[in-house]
Amino acid sequence: MRAFTFIRKLSSVPKSKNFREELEINYISTNLFQKTLLTVGSATVALFDPYRGDMIACLGEVTGEASLKYMREKMLDNSEGAEILQEMPRINSQTVCFKSLSELPEDTLGRVYADFMRENDITADSRLPVQFIKDPDLAYVMQRYREVHDLVHASLFMKTTMLGEVAVKWVEGIQTKLPMCIGGGIWGAARLKPKHRQLYLKYYLPWAIKTGHNAKFLQGIYYEKRWEQNIYDFHKEMNISILTER
Repeated sequence: MRAFTFIRKLSSVPKSKNFREELEINYISTNLFQKTLLTVGSATVALFDPYRGDMIACLGEVTGEASLKYMREKMLDNSEGAEILQEMPRINSQTVCFKSLSELPEDTLGRVYADFMRENDITADSRLPVQFIKDPDLAYVMQRYREVHDLVHASLFMKTTMLGEVAVKWVEGIQTKLPMCIGGGIWGAARLKPKHRQLYLKYYLPWAIKTGHNAKFLQGIYYEKRWEQNIYDFHKEMNISILTER
C-alpha cells in the first residue's frame, strides 16, 4: 500500500524523538496525594459533564498505568503493533493529508475516516497531549489511544452520538482494560434516554461485547499504512462484525 502518499513529514527529526521531546515539555510530576486529588476531581467533573475531554484525559492518565502496560504488551505481540511502538507515528493535520484521503475510493479505510471527520466536524488536532505519565513508552501508548479513537469510531461505523460513544467505549474498555473506558461505558449508558437505552441493551451492548472480545486488538493496527485498504476487507481481516440493527 502506498501509505507514504498520505503521510506528511513533520521534519527530518525521527518521530520517536519528536514525541519524547514533546513529553518532556508537557510532563507534570505528581505524587500519590496529587494523583488521588486528580482522580477524584476529574472523575467527578466527567461524571456530571461527559463532554469535558480534558477531565476524561486526566482521569485516563492518572488511573491507567496497569492498563497501559497491558496495552503495550498486546501491541508487542504482533509485528504491526511493535512497529508502531518503535516508530511512534502521530495522527494529526501535520502528519496526515486529509485532502488526499478524501479523494480515495469511498470503500477505503482512508476515505471512511476522512468522511467521518468531515461529517462530524472533528479535527485530528483535538486530542490533548499526555501530561501525567512519566514513562515515555506508556505515555505514547496513551497518546496513540487518543489519536486512533476517531479511527475506531469510523471503522466500526459508529456515530458520535452518546449511544455510539458508549458502544465504542465498551469495545475499547474490553480490549484495553482502561478504567476510564469501562467507567465511560457504565456511566454513559446511565445517561441514555429510555428509547436509546432499549436500543443499547438489545443491540449495541451485545454487539460491543462481541466485538471487544472477537476483534483483533484495535490499538495495534497501523492504520496509516492501510489507508487504501478496502473497508470490508479490513473488517474481515480484523474479525469485525458491523452492527446492522440500529
